[in-house]
Amino acid sequence: MTHWLKTYGVWFLLLWLVVAPAMAMVEPQDLVQETTDKITSVLRNEQDKIKENPDHLLEVVDNIVAPHFDFERMSSWVLGKYWRKATPEEKKRFAKEFRTLLVRTYAKALNDNYDKQIDMLPVRKKKGGKQVIVRTEVQQSAGFPIPINYKMHLKDGKWKVYDVSVDGISLVANYRTSFAKEVRKDGLPALIDKLAERNKTKVAAVTEKTTSEKQ
Repeated sequence: MTHWLKTYGVWFLLLWLVVAPAMAMVEPQDLVQETTDKITSVLRNEQDKIKENPDHLLEVVDNIVAPHFDFERMSSWVLGKYWRKATPEEKKRFAKEFRTLLVRTYAKALNDNYDKQIDMLPVRKKKGGKQVIVRTEVQQSAGFPIPINYKMHLKDGKWKVYDVSVDGISLVANYRTSFAKEVRKDGLPALIDKLAERNKTKVAAVTEKTTSEKQ
């Protein structure tokens, strides 16, 4: 019995040492730091590829950054009461187009600032620690740093971003105001069609300013 306990005790200990790190939840600040380091490294090393094929920028952001965003919550909040009134098909279409819009917008912002120093600031916790604000500052060659804050919450045991504010301006709140006006005027289906049309524009338009500035 003693031999059995020792043998299997060691085996379970080794198993725990392997499994525990995978089970451990990544802290929100660490998640933002790791994701930021990874995306800036890729963008720094693949600028030639992005200039040659601008679609690659969206692929990079979609693969590295997008999985850490709660697009469903962002979609429901940005539409407010119109989300609650929408049909399942309208919700699905809007969430898809809004996700694409956010990825394109965020991709350009990242590509504009991949070569800047990004400093992490102390995290602010809300609602008993289930929601946090991960604060960062993007240093500028001239002038004051630009604060970029990530509002995050726990979803299915993982930290997800549900809003990003740049220099105090909420990305989601900004869209919420403009979308509400368009829905009141033309209806939700028209807004979805408009977003779909906007998302069809060539990615080159997203990176045009960025690539010219880097040259």
